[in-house]
Amino acid sequence: MKNYEVARILWEMGDLLELRDGNRFKVVAYRKAARSAETMKDDIEEVWREGELETIPGVGKAIAKKIEEYLETGKMETHDRLVEETPPGLVELLLISGLGPKTISRLHKKLGVSSIDELERAAREHRVRRLPRMGATSEANILKAIERYKKRSSRIPLNVAVPIAEEVLAYLKGIEGVERLSTAGSFRRGRETVGDIDVLATSTRPGDVMKAFVKMPMVEDVLVKGSTKTSVIVNETVQVDLRIVDSRSFGTVLQYFTGSKDHNVKLRGIALQKGYSLSEYSLTRLGDQVELFFEREEDVYARLGLPYIPPEIREDEGEIEAAMADALPKLIERSEIRGDLHVHSDWSDGRNTIEEMAEAAKAAGYEYIAICDHSPGLSIAGGLSEERLLEKIEFVRELNESLEKITVLAGTEVDIRADGRLDYSDEILARCDVVVAAIHSARNQKSRIMTNRIITAVENEHVDMIAHPTGRIIGVREPYDVDMGAVLEAAARTGTVMEINAYPARLDLNDRWARICKEMGVKLAINTDAHSVQGLDLM
Repeated sequence: MKNYEVARILWEMGDLLELRDGNRFKVVAYRKAARSAETMKDDIEEVWREGELETIPGVGKAIAKKIEEYLETGKMETHDRLVEETPPGLVELLLISGLGPKTISRLHKKLGVSSIDELERAAREHRVRRLPRMGATSEANILKAIERYKKRSSRIPLNVAVPIAEEVLAYLKGIEGVERLSTAGSFRRGRETVGDIDVLATSTRPGDVMKAFVKMPMVEDVLVKGSTKTSVIVNETVQVDLRIVDSRSFGTVLQYFTGSKDHNVKLRGIALQKGYSLSEYSLTRLGDQVELFFEREEDVYARLGLPYIPPEIREDEGEIEAAMADALPKLIERSEIRGDLHVHSDWSDGRNTIEEMAEAAKAAGYEYIAICDHSPGLSIAGGLSEERLLEKIEFVRELNESLEKITVLAGTEVDIRADGRLDYSDEILARCDVVVAAIHSARNQKSRIMTNRIITAVENEHVDMIAHPTGRIIGVREPYDVDMGAVLEAAARTGTVMEINAYPARLDLNDRWARICKEMGVKLAINTDAHSVQGLDLM
């Protein structure tokens, strides 16, 4: 488990030394040791316990002592001192693609550059191109890399990552020599936002696969190219890491790199209790040091006495305890969804007709679909007047007479006004098959007011469901200041449904609130909030 941590620190030490024009032989030594730690198949902690650190290629007595210090204490004094003695701005410059320690050191000495902002200013003033071996092209590339770095956030929304990952996998499947293939990391766990997109593969021709990977049409920059790991930048800011792993360890490696970290730590503890040491490559019996390799994740969990735990719930939030008690929840599959109770049509701000939405729902295998266009308070979205809503209800009633194998429900997404009143009268709402209430204005109200406002809607006898209950937009807008516990208590009392809005920027309610709803007996509906037939695919 510590192999990559040790490798990262050794790589950093080599870079930091080169930034400071340190001993060239030491720089090379740290990098050689880092490469060995990163690619070795044995658990470096086990190697250390056996007193065999110096058998690792590139690890002499001095570096072995530093690795031992880190494994014993969690710190490496030499590394910490190098970080403290190096200007923080220079360390940050290492994050700019295409800038190595040697170039950064030269920019620092010749131009006084000590930060990204100072480098950008020097490049825009055309001072960089005047340096030996730089030129106008290098200067332009530096500006482009800085722009890309500034754009890039630490995490990207899942919906941005999905098409990228699908394109990468489709490309890799077409490369000769690629055998098994899977995403890993937070992407595979289906987190709301993901960091880098991790891909694992097995191959009899890893060198050829890596060469083909960096030539992928979407690649804009190559960060690292190696025989077992290569990292590239696509779509300006998204990092994709490809690792080629041993086929006999694929299941163990996939389990490790899928994570989460907390889930893996707890799994390691269970392994120790059962007499094993679990690393990213294998399960080692402590009694006789025999290594067990697993091609499938299911077999890793089975050997530890656990049922298979789906990636989406590997967050150390009770899933391991549930597995041990044979009480894992059954995750809902797409094939189990019978309908969508919150979609829009061209009667308000949707792009397709009600007939087109109905046919698409039928093609998706649904039994029903609820057309919930906006109410008049949301005029920017073409909200319907009461008269128009009544026309739509009548239209849907007639349409159902001609449709087969699908039922269209006449609904509305009615605004909850700032004072808690609804945008339609109770008489009109009573005519609808489905009433979905939602907040689209006055989002910054204080908690007490916002909570009472939503509870008032929950308690209305005509309201069936609350749409996107916390109002968040991931990475853009925080949830309302609302006592969601009090709202859910009211929903449990009245039988009002809470929505899990499948629109990728919402995912609202989130997984934790959904689990709390289940514990409280609150009903849930998974809807897409689709505004087109394509939007139905968000389910």
